[in-house]
Amino acid sequence: MTGNLGEVAENLYLGIKDMPIVSPHGHCDPAWFASDAPFPNPAELLVVPDHYVFRMLYSQGVPLHELGVGPEGRNTDPRDVFRTFARHWNLFLGTPSRVWISYVLRETLGISEALSEASADAIYDQISDQLARPAFRPRALFDQFGLEVLATTDSALDDLSHHAEIRRSDWGGRVIPTFRPDGVLDGADPGFVQNLAALETLTDCDLGSYDGYLQALRKRRAFFIEMGCTATDHGIERVHTEWLDEPDELYQRLKTQKGSTQDARRFYGHMLIEMAQMSVEDGLTMQIHAGSKRNTNHDLMRDFGRDMGADIPIAMDWVNGLEALLNRVGNIPDLRIILFTLDEATYARELAPMAGHWPCLRIGPPWWFHDSPTGIARYFDQVVETAGYFNLAGFNDDTRAFLSIPARHDLWRRGVADHLARQVARGYFGQSDAERLAGLLTTDLARQVYGLQN
Repeated sequence: MTGNLGEVAENLYLGIKDMPIVSPHGHCDPAWFASDAPFPNPAELLVVPDHYVFRMLYSQGVPLHELGVGPEGRNTDPRDVFRTFARHWNLFLGTPSRVWISYVLRETLGISEALSEASADAIYDQISDQLARPAFRPRALFDQFGLEVLATTDSALDDLSHHAEIRRSDWGGRVIPTFRPDGVLDGADPGFVQNLAALETLTDCDLGSYDGYLQALRKRRAFFIEMGCTATDHGIERVHTEWLDEPDELYQRLKTQKGSTQDARRFYGHMLIEMAQMSVEDGLTMQIHAGSKRNTNHDLMRDFGRDMGADIPIAMDWVNGLEALLNRVGNIPDLRIILFTLDEATYARELAPMAGHWPCLRIGPPWWFHDSPTGIARYFDQVVETAGYFNLAGFNDDTRAFLSIPARHDLWRRGVADHLARQVARGYFGQSDAERLAGLLTTDLARQVYGLQN
């Protein structure tokens, strides 16, 4: 970007770069902030938990155990893990991971030397020295990052003990849970029956009937709300909703392990509507992440378990998939349902027109593979003309890598500034509107949509 366009973008960016970070959806571990223990080592901090990192290295033939992943990987020296990562640092050229990690090394950890195989040990030692300092403990970094709020993602069966410990402490950081009930909604989950038994024990509800099952879910939602929760989250492969007049029949089949895959699909489609109706009752924002075929590498699933970087985007049909849900609750203006997709073809074709009509819908920011400079640009280009800005949900980082949070928000803020500068250059609106929209897209929409104003 050159000339006046670049100046407008830079001025817009400077106006939002230091705003508080609102992180309403992510996967950081609340135990970090409950114990406030030092992070163990650079490998555990930057490599082992980050599927963006190890999937790229695996694609180039690096065994996962050499990256500290899996049972065998736990025995790998973390210094060797970091050396392996540094030796293959060039593989990340052109990727957002390179941008994020470079930012973390430079801005957060104060590393001035370029990462390479030759510098790996020296940088490992520098990071280790930093992690031993009080200023680099989780709570201190939370404050240093300017985090206004950080939402974790928690199973419906979680006792939220770490969140309780945070609330009992004298630390003022706001870390809140998010209600993730998939394990007790999805009859295809291998642990579904065991999860129902655990839900029954937790809530002291009789799950022998469907009514008792709903009562248990309401009790868990109420408990999460007491602990500061403002949102639910649902991760599904394909979007499907339908209203069942007699859901107890399918519930009993799935509960006794007699249901089919189709039964599980139909029941979960019904339960998404039940979850939306409960959100009308209790005010929780509903998030739906759809379009990822999980665990496609069967060997990795067998040897390492779930979430090993083999999740691949697939095509979505949002219009037909959400028809039953929207025609039951979609006209309720106080309900908030945020849609996240990995199928970019649906942004302009489906999601923008849907969010531009249904009062309850908001479009989530670019997710996962598309959380990148060009992904952000494509997102704005495809959704704004039809949905406008006020039907978007702002930004969330959706990360397990705590130190990457400022880097991800900085990348988004630069994308916002570039997009708005181009809109100004096209004459669509003026500088003052662009400045207001920049703040809206940086913090205010996320606060509003997730109910985080207080």
